[in-house]
Amino acid sequence: MSVSGVSKSFRTPGSAATLVLDDVHLDIRRGEFFSLLGPSGCGKTTLLRILAGFEAADAGAVMIGGQDMTGVPAHRRPVNTVFQNYALFPHLTVFDNVAFGLRQKRVPATQVRERVHRALDTVRIQDLGSRRPDQLSGGQRQRAALARAIVNEPEVLLLDEPLSALDLKLRKELQVELSHLQETLGMTFLFVTHDQEEALVMSDRIAVMNRGRVEQLGRAEDLYERPRTAFVANFLGSSNLIPGTVREVLPDGAVVQTALGPLTTLHGAHLSLGQAVVLSIRPEKVRLGREARGWGNDLAARVDDIVYTGAENQYLLHAGDQRLIAFQLNADIGADEDFGYGEPVTLHLPPASLVLLEDE
Repeated sequence: MSVSGVSKSFRTPGSAATLVLDDVHLDIRRGEFFSLLGPSGCGKTTLLRILAGFEAADAGAVMIGGQDMTGVPAHRRPVNTVFQNYALFPHLTVFDNVAFGLRQKRVPATQVRERVHRALDTVRIQDLGSRRPDQLSGGQRQRAALARAIVNEPEVLLLDEPLSALDLKLRKELQVELSHLQETLGMTFLFVTHDQEEALVMSDRIAVMNRGRVEQLGRAEDLYERPRTAFVANFLGSSNLIPGTVREVLPDGAVVQTALGPLTTLHGAHLSLGQAVVLSIRPEKVRLGREARGWGNDLAARVDDIVYTGAENQYLLHAGDQRLIAFQLNADIGADEDFGYGEPVTLHLPPASLVLLEDE
């Protein structure tokens, strides 16, 4: 499936048009779990609706299975959509909800029964076929909506934030289940979410969207470890951003002069002297201690606040005029590493973990 130069604006009477999608290009591989990740209003749901055929693009083309979908109505596209509210028919049983699409296509009754039971078994609600949607839990309704979508054996399954209404524990369970289901079916999943953890846990690749454009596309690990812009660094997790200028270009990196002092990074051999840059480092990469290790990139700081989250402590720090944050797993905290409020500490910023961002 591919998206080539897709743009979309919405117009309301008496006001200027609002550009929602701006020249979006994507190539989604057959059989991969692909996520569109971004904040509310970034255009991800509009793009999904264009793929599904519910909206028409102002410009550009959508190809599915090598076929141009321009002008092809939603019911004739080789896709199925799982909506945020599941959109189950309240007056029909789970079995009849799942069978609805097959019956509309006039599939023989024996095949309907066989395919519906197989779909219910795949999503592990084979014993709930006789219930109505109001007799199901949130997780069971989500599985019923998935069964209704996969029973038609679409080429692409579109999922519009289907886990957002569930409680945290169930959402985490279903993240793993959805990933396993996609692997079992070998079907292309296009998943829309604003939840970074969902995207990281389930996706083969992620397109991070911002203001109607794809900010960065890649594997979850690549996006997290090597964000290209401040938006990606802060949206996909949290990050410390440190501005500076290039003081020295090294064979395998650079020395950047910052308000915290000179910092060495193992990235950015393409830079030029005096160039303004922004360094990014993830909070869990920052190492805390009471004494400098002598490795370089050591900073004096003070603990301003501590946030206990159970699995980790989050230290809010002040280094000169710069606010920084560091995460430390509680399993790693010994008696000599339990820092208190207002305590002076030494931070070490590993050169390999300081990433250079493209935007200043």
